[in-house]
Order: sequence, then structure tokens, then C-alpha cells
Amino acid sequence: MTSFSSAVTDHLQVIQTLDSCSFEINAASKLILSTFKAGNKLLICGNGGSASDSQHIAAEFMVRYETYRPGLPAIALTTDTSILTAHPNDFDFDTVFARQIENLGHENDCLIAISTSGNSSNILNAIKAAQAKNMKTIGLTGNDGGSLAQLVDYAIIVPSQVTARIQEAHILIAHWWCQQADEFFTTDAARQA
Repeated sequence: MTSFSSAVTDHLQVIQTLDSCSFEINAASKLILSTFKAGNKLLICGNGGSASDSQHIAAEFMVRYETYRPGLPAIALTTDTSILTAHPNDFDFDTVFARQIENLGHENDCLIAISTSGNSSNILNAIKAAQAKNMKTIGLTGNDGGSLAQLVDYAIIVPSQVTARIQEAHILIAHWWCQQADEFFTTDAARQA
């Protein structure tokens, strides 16, 4: 049986390797901030644990992270059970996020697509739908990046093959993006007051 100490060691090893994708993480942060600053919105999608992460990230932007600041428009495409059940029933699960992007996405909005494998069909279709709308795209993935890494504007590939470690890194990265938004929009609001 794996000890908790061993899990912590594995977690820290993965987190310490994130320096290898710091350029992409920083570039994605700038894209997110510029999206919000221009009055556009963030759409986020993922499956399973990554669906929960989508909701978590959207809530941090919409409500707040650590600092009081204006709310920022972020929508998790994983929250409406009627859409998530009607679309696969009437069409298929592979386009459940793409359909929402077709209806909610606008030019210069940004999509954060989360897939630990980088090969989830509904995530890849979401990216293609976003590109058709002239949206910018960010991919959070792991392993070798899969097909997702080749499609998005910025691919953050967590160097691990363990789903749990990849997801832990994704939420750390997203929390840092939220912190950047807190700092930027709190300062920006103070300048405009």
C-alpha cells in the first residue's frame, strides 16, 4: 500500500517540474488577463475531475480568489445537467462542449480546455469550435500533450502520466492565474477609482 508520504513526494516532484512549462503558463496568464480586460469572457471545459476543475476555476474568477475585485466573466461548460444530458441523447457526447461554444462563444473570447490525456474527443471538438469562432485557446493537459497540444494557442503539458498528479498541477496553475487576475484587477480598479 502506498504511503501518504510517498504520494506527497510524487506530488512535489511533479510540481517542481512545472518550470519546464513556465513560458506557456505565463503566456496563458497574459492571454486570460487581456481577454477580461477587453470585456470578453472565458469558457472552460473538461471531463470527470477536470469538469470539477472547470467549475472550480470559473467560480474563482466569477466570485473572487483571495482579494475583493470586480467579478470576471467565466463560464464552466460542465454545469448545466439539462444540456449535458439532452445533447448526448439527441446528438452525441463528442460535441457536447462544441455545441455550447457555438452558442455562447464570441470572437476574442478564450477557451480553457482541460484533458489529462490530451485526447478526449469532446475536448478536441470544443477547441475546433472555439477556433471557428476566432476564440483564443489554452490547453491544460499531461502525458505527451496528445492531440490537444497541437491544436491550442498555448499548451501547458504537465510532465506526468499519473492523472491525479496532473490534475493537482492543473489546479495550482489555475490558482496562480486567479492570483494574477486578483492583483491586476484590484490594482486596475484602484487606478480607476
